[in-house]
Amino acid sequence: MNLATLERHVARAVMTPLTPSDRMRRTAPDGRSLANVARRIIKPNDRLSSFERLEIYNRQYWFRVLDGISDDFPGLRAILGDRRFDTLAKHYLTDCPSRSFTMRNLGSRLESWLRKHPKYAPGRFQLALDMVRLEWAEIETFDGASEPPVTAAVLVATDPAKLRLRLQPYIRLLDLHYPVDDLLLAVKHEAPADIASNAMEERQKRKKVSAVARLKPAPVYLAIHRLENTVYFRRLAEEEFTILRSLHSGRTLERAIVAALRGSKIPPSDRPHQVAAWFQNWSSLNWFVV
Repeated sequence: MNLATLERHVARAVMTPLTPSDRMRRTAPDGRSLANVARRIIKPNDRLSSFERLEIYNRQYWFRVLDGISDDFPGLRAILGDRRFDTLAKHYLTDCPSRSFTMRNLGSRLESWLRKHPKYAPGRFQLALDMVRLEWAEIETFDGASEPPVTAAVLVATDPAKLRLRLQPYIRLLDLHYPVDDLLLAVKHEAPADIASNAMEERQKRKKVSAVARLKPAPVYLAIHRLENTVYFRRLAEEEFTILRSLHSGRTLERAIVAALRGSKIPPSDRPHQVAAWFQNWSSLNWFVV
């Protein structure tokens, strides 16, 4: 058995889902005996059989990736509750096992997976989906690339009909149905250290989740951005969101503004001032590159 084959056997065994009691299965999903697999790839010692030695790695893999998903998606856990979240996480990681050297990418396929498996968020699918999108965007924004911002001289010297601005690579724009930004900030609020206070904190979180879940869906426009290594959620007016999304898709500045203000409820006389204020804010945050 060459090294590549050995690695594939080990990976398949280690990534095999655990039993409900968190032990290694005797039989893999494809019918293979994991005891036989273990004997082929790992030697016993004077204390543990081949199966028992392989089980250590199998259990540690699952404990680690489940902890990682829980750490990355506390908002989703709050929405679903611990039991349903654990069920979702196990099925997701079974269908979408880690393919990366870094734990950072564990949740990269969770949004697309959840869209195909709404049964794991019964009664709260859209709320859960909004939260997954926000939490993954937060991860991408935290370590996304940054480019030198556009200078004022370039903005002044370029015809708006020809100027094409791009957003910083780390910025994410989300159109949501629920105010999950407020909910996530509440969920992440540091809990007190003692047990009684923790219990009270959990009750308060459940109340906040229930309150948001009872809301009628309404558009929420967000920019997730980074400033001095800290991620922030910024609410946007619909027109703001449309301008930024249009610029991101490659439209010229002039076309982006015209498209955003078409049908806008902002009085025509207020539009130049409002657009100027938006651009001043975005530029002060160094959101634009060329």
